[in-house]
Amino acid sequence: MNNDFNPPRTSLVQRTRSNRRFILPLLLLAGLGGLFLLPHRQPAGKTAQADAKTVPIAAAAVPEVRHEMVRGAIQSGETITSLLGHIFTPQQIHNLNQQCKEIFPLSKLCAGQDYRLALRDGAFERFEYDIDREEQLIILMNEEGFDISRSAIPYTVEQQLVNGTITSSLFGAVLDSGESEALALNLADIFAWDIDFIRDIQSGDSFQVLVEKRFREGQQAGYGRILAASFSNCGETYRGFLFKDGERKSAYYDENGKSLRKAFLKAPLSFSRISSGYTMRRLHPITKTYKPHPAIDYAAPTGTPIKTVGDGVVVKATYNRFNGNYVKIRHPGSWVTMYNHMSRFGRGIKSGKKVRQGQVIGYVGSTGRSTGPHLDYRMYKNGRTVNPLKVKSPSVAPVSSQHMASFQALITPLMARLDEGTAAGTRLAAAEPPAQAETARN
Repeated sequence: MNNDFNPPRTSLVQRTRSNRRFILPLLLLAGLGGLFLLPHRQPAGKTAQADAKTVPIAAAAVPEVRHEMVRGAIQSGETITSLLGHIFTPQQIHNLNQQCKEIFPLSKLCAGQDYRLALRDGAFERFEYDIDREEQLIILMNEEGFDISRSAIPYTVEQQLVNGTITSSLFGAVLDSGESEALALNLADIFAWDIDFIRDIQSGDSFQVLVEKRFREGQQAGYGRILAASFSNCGETYRGFLFKDGERKSAYYDENGKSLRKAFLKAPLSFSRISSGYTMRRLHPITKTYKPHPAIDYAAPTGTPIKTVGDGVVVKATYNRFNGNYVKIRHPGSWVTMYNHMSRFGRGIKSGKKVRQGQVIGYVGSTGRSTGPHLDYRMYKNGRTVNPLKVKSPSVAPVSSQHMASFQALITPLMARLDEGTAAGTRLAAAEPPAQAETARN
């Protein structure tokens, strides 16, 4: 073998000595570097505290609760079983009916009334039913069964001034002002003793109403009280202010404390027209003979509510072939009123029944000897017929002297509000003709 190609040999001792000169410095450098790379040691007592601050702990996932609100109105024939039968067992429905009897019987659920059903993750949480405009029935569940109560409906109330001018009718003017027909009916009820809204209204008449508007869950939910109102009719202005005189019921009085309420209403219908007047000689439309007609005929659609014009007692509520369904009422002071040709009687109206002024006693129809839907209204004094349109009805008691100062203090700012509305309406009416003229020229 040619040794010229082999590297020179060195002994093991020589190689070891040579390598030590390089290994020792490297080990020293590695040790120093490790001191910088190792984590800083903390006292044992502070380690957990430091870790808690610097290491986040993952929170447990919380399932989202699903809330649902079902809103609706009771339909004809609907019962609590059809409403809640998919949630409760028949036994639970039976128990619910039994518990509700003393608070509000569920058999009295009325078609058209609103309800709300609250669910939590699909399970029953709460049921609310509007008994009327003021109260609601509330049903909750507890471990033993149901919690049932009646409570006032939670409204937000705002006072607003509404005004308008008559062009054809009060009903139309109120709708034109952006309000609903309910406000027209309420306003007519206030002045029903002084103004016949069937025959007295003229174009140019005007009104101002300071009314409470109700809001529920942000939506308008009808009207509350009318606090003050004025109505200008044929150049005369009538005013009414709501006031509670001591223990008496709240009522409307004029600015002098005189009650607006009188013994009789001016008419038994709120809105209609007179189709035939009081006369001792009228050509009967069926018999074609001249006969006395000691009555006022009010033409109105079938089903229009008929109100008794005064407090009294029902003498008759029956049928005959001439008058059809009719009601006769005896009033204090030897007065009697009669209402003929009804389609049906009001709820609970029968002989011996006491009725209050303005109570619905029946509905317009065309029963008996009649050519179309209308009310034949008659009035008697001491057994003799009188013309209802010419009866001057006395007022009831005014504000008592004991509370007159309180009444005057109450109405002073209310009168100012009504006057503001009158002035605003006058300015608006004065501004309309030029605008119309401008439109005509264009």
